[in-house]
Amino acid sequence: MTRTRYEFIFITTVISFVLLSPSMLSAHCDTMGGPVIADARNALKAGDVTPVLKWLKPEHEPEVRAAFTKTMKVRTQSSEARELADNYFFETLVRLHRAGEGAPYSGLKPEEAAEPIILETDKALEAGFVDSLVNLLGEDVARGIRQRFARVLEARKHAQESVAAGREYVEAYIKLSHYIEALHAAAGGKGLHPQAESAGEPAN
Repeated sequence: MTRTRYEFIFITTVISFVLLSPSMLSAHCDTMGGPVIADARNALKAGDVTPVLKWLKPEHEPEVRAAFTKTMKVRTQSSEARELADNYFFETLVRLHRAGEGAPYSGLKPEEAAEPIILETDKALEAGFVDSLVNLLGEDVARGIRQRFARVLEARKHAQESVAAGREYVEAYIKLSHYIEALHAAAGGKGLHPQAESAGEPAN
């Protein structure tokens, strides 16, 4: 595999993660149990909009401040008015937060819509210990490697039987390699060809 081909595959992998990230984040920031709504509830309880401003781009702050002022006035009228006003504020805040991320907004989601791994991240942050999160991710990564590795070994047994079987082996091998490369790069690795790179030689 040429260096150019390797770089293209790697860049494509990174772009895929970046493009997916807004929709993945929406499963948490858009939920009623997420940190944005938690800060919004605290702001309403204290009568101070400050806790939510960190979730916004500066240009969106005036609209949220205005929504907060309207909500504080209306929510004292009745329990029904309070629920409607609070939801109006939540919707406005999350919509503009998402806009600041450059991501679409499709309404507030129930608490259970949050990605389990993000909930585990929040739990780890709350506890101040990362070990359980690291172990959980480590198990997922190990499982992914083992599954792909097993497919390569099985395909290699039949790789010489026909061209089609050989191609199945190559496909499985490439998928394993790309998976390992992406994990290594995401973890801050220096790449698979440090000697060639340091010498200014193309990695084939």
